[in-house]
Amino acid sequence: MNTPDKTHYDVVIIGGAMMGSSAAWFLTDNPDFDGSVLVVEMDRSYANCSTAHTNSCMRQQFSNKLNVQISQFAADFVKNLRGYMGNDTRVPELDIQNYGYMYLADTDSFADTLRENQKVQLEMGAETQLLNAEEIKARYPFYDVYDIKLGSINLKDEGYWDGGTVFDWWRRSAKDRGVEYVTNRVVAMDVQGSKVCSVTLESGEVIGAGQVVNASGPRGALTAKMAGIALPVEPRKRFTWIFSAEQPLDQDLPLTIDPSGVHFRQDGPKTYLAGSPPDLEDDVAVDPSDFNMDHARWENHVWPIIATRIPQFEAIKVVTEWAGHYAYNTLDQNAVLGAHPEITNFIFLNGFSGHGLQQSPAMGRATAEWLTYGSYRTLDMAPFGFERIAEGRAFEEKAII
Repeated sequence: MNTPDKTHYDVVIIGGAMMGSSAAWFLTDNPDFDGSVLVVEMDRSYANCSTAHTNSCMRQQFSNKLNVQISQFAADFVKNLRGYMGNDTRVPELDIQNYGYMYLADTDSFADTLRENQKVQLEMGAETQLLNAEEIKARYPFYDVYDIKLGSINLKDEGYWDGGTVFDWWRRSAKDRGVEYVTNRVVAMDVQGSKVCSVTLESGEVIGAGQVVNASGPRGALTAKMAGIALPVEPRKRFTWIFSAEQPLDQDLPLTIDPSGVHFRQDGPKTYLAGSPPDLEDDVAVDPSDFNMDHARWENHVWPIIATRIPQFEAIKVVTEWAGHYAYNTLDQNAVLGAHPEITNFIFLNGFSGHGLQQSPAMGRATAEWLTYGSYRTLDMAPFGFERIAEGRAFEEKAII
């Protein structure tokens, strides 16, 4: 644990993982911002944050135009990372492995949803294709499509990307530009009227704050509670397995969203990744420090589904496995962004519900704009505002995984 150099900062960001570091970096990249920034992160290793447990994927297949635009910016940012970083030759040139997402519909109603979603995606410039069962089988012979009505896939800016490298460079560059990172924990806030005046650290220091950003991931509700705010975001477990196959496929496996809810994709030349939530009745809030794995989930649920959808995967072996947490917005599984309407210098960067990594470039940029101007200058993120939480008004997004 270490302590800040100063007793007051223009911006205090609580949480230094993907979202917090994105906001910090975009502040430093904004020529109109010249304030001081403190990032308070409780885990120097980042071993237990959502960023460390992500599957690091990106998709354009959303049903809401704004979510599509958010991912489009992410794709541009990743593919032009060095340019965004001032053409620093130390920054690697990245790309996206465009094997796409394959949504599989086994009901007429879900097939209709895929058709409606495609209209939105095409309007926004995505290249989503709809395939019937025969067309899926012709392109990807390894699938068993006995029950499938329709598939949806996009091979442009959709697949795997190296989120870890982007995170490393955001953090490194932000520090180089003067952002101060401390390993500590915020344990209390002093709220006077419409403002958070200061935060208290576990080490005892009281730090004055011009603005406070809640980038606490699955712990976001705990941070909001210190300011007297109820935020409907909770840690929910999601399980991931890396497996090898006795008979590897002879082409890339798209990130396949099976109608069961299990998803799986290419991971390496001969390895694959699978993910699954718990059973519906077990998909509840957990302690943010609980990363215990449900070892029976693979044998009893995930493997049989994979082997049914891809018979060639009947003989597969788990290489490694882990449990991570979604920062799950119980209202609508979408972000909460921007200032609280009453405590006006408390800024939300919360509730991404599994979309966070791919949304981090646009969300960090938007947060930096709000902190600098009090408004959004690029994408209008107002639909993600806290007001909808207070009103119980859901942000509509049909493409939730």
